[in-house]
Amino acid sequence: MITKSNLPILIRIFCYSILAITFVFLINNVLTVWFEWTGVKKLFAHHGLFGFKKLSKPLEDSALTTAYIQLFFYFASVLLAIIYVVKSIKQSLETDSKILTNFTAYIIRSSFWAVLIVGIADLIVSFMVVEKLVEPIFGETLKIKLVIPAFRITFVHFPLILISFVIGYFTRTVGFIWLAVLVVASEFFIVVSRFIFEYEQAFQGDLVRFWYSALYLFASAYALMHEGHVRVDVLYTGFSERKKAWTNSMGSLLLGIPLCLIVLFLGMGGKASIINGPVISFEITQQGSNGLYLLYLMAVYLAVFGVTMLIQFTSYFMGSSYKLLKS
Repeated sequence: MITKSNLPILIRIFCYSILAITFVFLINNVLTVWFEWTGVKKLFAHHGLFGFKKLSKPLEDSALTTAYIQLFFYFASVLLAIIYVVKSIKQSLETDSKILTNFTAYIIRSSFWAVLIVGIADLIVSFMVVEKLVEPIFGETLKIKLVIPAFRITFVHFPLILISFVIGYFTRTVGFIWLAVLVVASEFFIVVSRFIFEYEQAFQGDLVRFWYSALYLFASAYALMHEGHVRVDVLYTGFSERKKAWTNSMGSLLLGIPLCLIVLFLGMGGKASIINGPVISFEITQQGSNGLYLLYLMAVYLAVFGVTMLIQFTSYFMGSSYKLLKS
């Protein structure tokens, strides 16, 4: 029976289960796409469950085993969420909300540093490749390898992304203002180089688009953290604190969380999906070696957007629920 005393526990189990299932979905997506594991969808199709058309060729033993392991991950994640809630039974929804908000802030900070550092590094590499400066300094072998997307992404981008998450852990500020300034400065540099020095390359425009799209998608969760998104203020400002809490909790539960789940589940629904496709193929700009090798990361932006907004909407729901129960 649901009572006012056990309702916070049920809300915590629900919220942490949603996040745990999403986390497992991301792990299973990596296992399926990168390591050729079977996937839960094929398991359902193997048995003809949940509307999936039954496979014409049944799964073999090894494929069936990996599929069951991936399915087990989902059940285990929910169990771990319940165990965590039970072990922290006295923890309030307000505290949970703050924990999730801090975690969202960490992801956003780290992502900001990643796009800043990787963008500058790839700009330098692309400039050296275009101006034929790599071979005299580093030799012909590296010159050939740096125009291969898999090599540049694996040995230049990935290490810098890992370093960015370390930096994000030790910093406590989000540099969106600086990123906005860099976007303007980059555009200004294009204008100056084009009309004064008559110099323009594809990587210059790529950098502006790379940073601008990051500014928009990463700042979305940050704005939600600080209630900076546009509202129908004509109605909302006249609400009591209790009505505001109801509006925020229902909006998060019925609109915000489902939207984020749709973005993630459809964006990573298969190898050719809008997020997985460009990442698997290490997709770069249409300009090839003259542009930046960062188009695949712009697809990852959608995943970062979905994850950070999901965590923050969950935090928002828990915080608003705390206010409702307290009142």
